[in-house]
Amino acid sequence: MSRFSLIFIGSFTLLISIFSFLNIIYSYYLNLFLNINTYFNIFLFTLILGLFLIFFKRIEFKKINLYEKILIVIIGYLFFPVIISLPFYFSINNISYLNSYFEAISGFTSTGFSIFYNIKQLDQTLIIWRASSQWIGGLYFLFSLLLLIDIFDDNLKKSLTNYISFNSSETLKQSLKIIIIYSSITFIIFIFLKLINLRTFDSFNLSMTIISSGGFLPMDNFDSLFVSDLSKIILSILILSSYFSLFFIYNLIFFKKNNLNYLTEDFYLALYLIIIIAILFIFFNSENNFLNILVSLSSSVSNLGISFENIPSNLSFIFLILVIIGGSFFSTSSGLRVIKILSLLKYSLNNLLSNTKPNQIYLNKVSLLKSNTDKSDVNKYFLTVLVFIISLFAVSSLLTISGIKFENSFKLGILTIMNTVNSSMYGLADFNFYSIKIMSKFTLILFMIIGRIELLTILILIKKFLFKN
Repeated sequence: MSRFSLIFIGSFTLLISIFSFLNIIYSYYLNLFLNINTYFNIFLFTLILGLFLIFFKRIEFKKINLYEKILIVIIGYLFFPVIISLPFYFSINNISYLNSYFEAISGFTSTGFSIFYNIKQLDQTLIIWRASSQWIGGLYFLFSLLLLIDIFDDNLKKSLTNYISFNSSETLKQSLKIIIIYSSITFIIFIFLKLINLRTFDSFNLSMTIISSGGFLPMDNFDSLFVSDLSKIILSILILSSYFSLFFIYNLIFFKKNNLNYLTEDFYLALYLIIIIAILFIFFNSENNFLNILVSLSSSVSNLGISFENIPSNLSFIFLILVIIGGSFFSTSSGLRVIKILSLLKYSLNNLLSNTKPNQIYLNKVSLLKSNTDKSDVNKYFLTVLVFIISLFAVSSLLTISGIKFENSFKLGILTIMNTVNSSMYGLADFNFYSIKIMSKFTLILFMIIGRIELLTILILIKKFLFKN
């Protein structure tokens, strides 16, 4: 393992120590001393471990290869939830460590599946800790995209940077930019939530949930927070912060004509969103509850998954399709990505037309660039779809075998792979994760991680060890 990998893990370990320290301060401020010893121990442990990993100099810097990058990302998704799970395990009576780890994995992968169904009975510091785990996990996902950028095709990479591969200085520059923008957007969301008269505690938790496209809520009755039409419109817009690219606002402010590629993907995302909103408004606005539907639509495309209870059940399939499609390449949302699907449609249509009219020439233009689609990129897109189908079949089959109804297994399979929380708009609001079998929990834990790193990434790692050539 290189020193870069130690610094990468050490940095996020220190980030956990910062949030544990904030929980210590919050505990003293409101005289909530039930979990303070746990947070204090976590703070000391993560502070010492993080500093040790960052300043351990016996391992020299060397160029890190792709396989070590994949391995270190996977290790992070397995290791950090071990620490995050400790407050749940030591603070709640009669809770197993598996359930605590399940909750931690769900938060860190920004999925939002929860074993708790009476949030108001939880200590407020635990509610903050759950939201914090999502925020850290969302940031970790963005850093993982940056670390594994060589896996993605050139067209997607150029929607983020002009560099085909990152050196250490460019990695540091982009990392600092991510931290600043991610934190700034979180603060902006918090301010807007306060402006619509949400209390500080709820605004703080929801801001971390929204930016990370997680699903943990700080209350049981979500509908009661957003009653007015204005609050629902603002909520819908804020949710889209995890749908568009993290750099969308930054690129708008520092727009340059020669960097048009940076905005092109977001343009297609906006166009796709407008079309979906128009269709739903025209055909599903009969009960005058369109603003509720709008919140669910924004929540689905951004892979957040939260919704109000009063949502037409006949729209569940549409919302699941929107979840599968997902959002931007460099956002905290999951999904197959709009830009990949659009490129696949263009490529398939052009080849179909070329076969029906051989005398005509059709160019396979990629959405992000004024150049022809590279066949290897198209193969990657088709492979992504194939891997999704295989993953969905695997997780649905395993959940069905473990005793969950096939319909619920299928829906849970989609939501798990896409890291989207279950809610009433998918018909799974009352699904009980606490009582499911151990096999089901291990299956969901595995595929929540796969949903963040993608099965394709694991196949690349397996190929390294099974096929040396």
